[in-house]
Amino acid sequence: MNKTMLPPSGGPRADFALIAGWVTPGARVLDLGCGDGSLLAYLRDARGADGYGVDISDADILACTQKGISAIQMNLEEGLSIFGDDSFDYVILSQTLQTVMHVEGLLQEILRVGKQGIVTFPNFSYWHRRWQIMMGHMPVSEDLPYQWFNTPNIHLCTIKDFDAFCGSRSIRVLERAVLTGGRPVALLPNLLGSLAVYRLSRLA
Repeated sequence: MNKTMLPPSGGPRADFALIAGWVTPGARVLDLGCGDGSLLAYLRDARGADGYGVDISDADILACTQKGISAIQMNLEEGLSIFGDDSFDYVILSQTLQTVMHVEGLLQEILRVGKQGIVTFPNFSYWHRRWQIMMGHMPVSEDLPYQWFNTPNIHLCTIKDFDAFCGSRSIRVLERAVLTGGRPVALLPNLLGSLAVYRLSRLA
């Protein structure tokens, strides 16, 4: 799955560090679209987290195994029926939301299986992407590195779109952070923010 943001020099990826700050020590974590297991390995080392990764790629499952990460090969589009309700403290969907066909169903499953969900996605309304479209091209960047003809991204959205989605689906936004170049963005996040990071739960 697509986890392509480059790390700041001399430290962990900013989105990894942000997610780790939200994860309680020793938590049970499920990482959907886990890629090579780098996030889970970081959470294991930084927070003592334990859990599983899920990915469809043979190469990524092998990479997880080499990092000592337990990983399950499965298609997220088929749901999470193998996991019971509240099986995990956190279910993470990091830079994978935009590649999923059935977004609403998967988010419902995330909040069934996990006590909380953590979702990150590239903000399609970021000013540089707007500029590329104004210049007549589909946006290409570090966190959207594909060309229009080979992209796996099928459901790109903006921060405002996702806020409205959560509000209309009884999903509680516990925290939201927005990053650009690994730095937090507070002013005009829908325009100036490149990556959105959300901590979610079900409404009581």
